[in-house]
Amino acid sequence: MDIGEILYISSRLFLGALAAFLAIMLWSKTRDMAWMLMVIGTIAAYAEIVYSILGLFGITQGTVPLVGSIPLPSLILSNLPTGFLIAAFLVMVIRKFHR
Repeated sequence: MDIGEILYISSRLFLGALAAFLAIMLWSKTRDMAWMLMVIGTIAAYAEIVYSILGLFGITQGTVPLVGSIPLPSLILSNLPTGFLIAAFLVMVIRKFHR
C-alpha cells in the first residue's frame, strides 16, 4: 500500500466520520422530515465508505450475493444516500408547492 492509498483511505474515513458525527448532532436537534432524511443519507454515505474500504482490504469479499458481477451490498449502499437525498428534496418541494 503506497502513500496515495493511505491518504485516500484516511481522508475518506475522517471526512465521512466528521460528516456523520455532525449529522447525528443535527438529528438530535431537529424533527423536520427533510432534514432527517438528509441526516440518514449522510449516515448511509458513511456506511458505504466503510464498506468500500473494507472491500479494498478484501474483508467483505466472499459469499455475498451478486447482481451480474456487482456485489448486492455495494449496489445498495452506493445508491442509498442518493435515494435519501432525493426523498429529502422531494419533501421540501412538496412542502413549498403545498403552501
